[in-house]
Amino acid sequence: MNIAILGYGKMGKTIEHLATQKGHRIVYKSSSTSTEGNLTDAEIALEFSIPKTAVANITLCLENNIPVVSGTTGWLDKYSEVLKICEHRNGSFIHASNFSIGVNLFFKLNEYMAQLMKTRKEYNVAIEEIHHSNKKDTPSGTAITIAEGILKHSEKIHWKLDGTDNDHLNISAKRINDVKGTHMVNYFSEIDTLTIKHAAHSRDGFAIGAILAAEWLIGKKGVFTMKDVLKIGDW
Repeated sequence: MNIAILGYGKMGKTIEHLATQKGHRIVYKSSSTSTEGNLTDAEIALEFSIPKTAVANITLCLENNIPVVSGTTGWLDKYSEVLKICEHRNGSFIHASNFSIGVNLFFKLNEYMAQLMKTRKEYNVAIEEIHHSNKKDTPSGTAITIAEGILKHSEKIHWKLDGTDNDHLNISAKRINDVKGTHMVNYFSEIDTLTIKHAAHSRDGFAIGAILAAEWLIGKKGVFTMKDVLKIGDW
């Protein structure tokens, strides 16, 4: 594949390294300070920028008939706008809060656990996430996806950052240097605690999943998710 990387930071550089190892070619890359190559030479774009530039980057690619795989979080209040552009251009688009294969299996496990715990009123549930100190959004998009999976099977109103009341699903977020990403779901009662956890050891897992999604998206039209890529549908 001829790949464009929009957001040539740590994640973009990891994608470049692993994609070229697989025989793909990087024909365009852009950051907040520079661009290199020609976007229109790309067969697909991998967009891992920052929230304030994500929509413009995705739109630019879709308007040039370039399929987009986006992993940027913190912009989803404009998600419906992007879907309209994709539909209008008969484009191809995948967004995920996390492209790690392990995390997407964790999402599935999280929903199953929530379903099992739905009738266990003696347990409360909370989410904890830890990321590197340069992460732009809090809570993480991954934590929000985890929360949405729990809320499908819960009587709680919504998720809440650093909350303490029992009406909401509380998320705590910590920022620590060089933590790639850790997410925990804790079900706790007076007598015990059940925990499911995912801890990333490097950025490679995110990049491998994004490249897999890009390879899968080539030749398809429409809006998809990692559930489509990994063939792990809803319960």
